[in-house]
Amino acid sequence: MRLPSGHHARIYSMIALYVMALAIVTVVGDYFLKLASQEASSFSNKWFFIGFIAYAACAFGWVIVMRHIKLATIGVVYSLSTILLLTALGHIVFGETLNKHEIAGILLALVSVILLSRFGG
Repeated sequence: MRLPSGHHARIYSMIALYVMALAIVTVVGDYFLKLASQEASSFSNKWFFIGFIAYAACAFGWVIVMRHIKLATIGVVYSLSTILLLTALGHIVFGETLNKHEIAGILLALVSVILLSRFGG
């Protein structure tokens, strides 16, 4: 994931922002699916359908992004973005906490993104 210069760097930055936007839409979908899971009928309520639509929207975005970035690179960046956003959502909205193993896992995910951006092709 070496950053190219000039015009290509701007395109790459735009794609990276798009990946982050996809992560945000995914987390919004996860939020609604979490709400759906707390209902008596988890699969037949408005929260489930809103979450489902958010996930479907992400599928379209993935196709566009995959034209420009390697799967390994996009997978790591997207996953880390999603992990950080979900962790924040879980803590802030749902009062969830992390144990030391989960914190270590998140830190290792961050290290993987750093390594990938530094040494990835």
